[in-house]
Amino acid sequence: MKTARDFMIEIPVLNCHDGITKARQILRDDRFREVYVTGIKKDLLGYVDITDALRVTATKSNVTVEGFVKDAASAGPETSIESVAKAMREFRTDSAALIDPGRHILGGVLLSDLFPVIITRNELSGRVSTHMSKQITTVNPTDTLQQVYAKIVESGFTAFPVIKKKRLVGLISRRDLIRSGGVRSAIAQSSTKTVEDVMAQEVVTVSGGAPLSDAARLMVDNDVSRLPVLDGMTLVGILDRHDVLAGLA
Repeated sequence: MKTARDFMIEIPVLNCHDGITKARQILRDDRFREVYVTGIKKDLLGYVDITDALRVTATKSNVTVEGFVKDAASAGPETSIESVAKAMREFRTDSAALIDPGRHILGGVLLSDLFPVIITRNELSGRVSTHMSKQITTVNPTDTLQQVYAKIVESGFTAFPVIKKKRLVGLISRRDLIRSGGVRSAIAQSSTKTVEDVMAQEVVTVSGGAPLSDAARLMVDNDVSRLPVLDGMTLVGILDRHDVLAGLA
């Protein structure tokens, strides 16, 4: 049976004395939501996440990552992927560091890589409505990319349903901003683009009454991390990968 080692990749790692602007650059331009931080002995201290890093807007700063470090999900390379995913869910992260007995970082694993295997070989119980979040952060089609960027920083979410006249008309994600070059321009306050210029108009949705296993399959088949939950035409919730993992039998 596959273990965490089979999914190990190189992950961004910073020293505790590196500047927070270095973390911001990595998180701004790459797919990662967390950057791992090591101490003087190169042992794992924790991670800095996208929310904290993007809040630092100065191009030159002597602020180091040390003051932003949070406890990280970690595991040994032979740990089962279900146990690694459980640790990610507990820490609400999208990755985990793989460490040796001295807590030196060997690499990392991403939830997006583990998720398809976990839902295939484990039973999921319950309905979408049981596990979805009812706290929904939305944007409007006419919002600027700067406003979307501000919501990423404020909320920590990286994808938002787009609502027009109380109807779901699209979805915009951090990945859309990166592809369009919108993150850099949003930071520089130089973009004239709006949400409707870069949003995905074909949105994969699910109903609250659907089995959680069906929603998980939709996520995998469409390579998305969050599903808007609809009651008829009304947006009533959001389901993400962490919510799905909560339904593991």
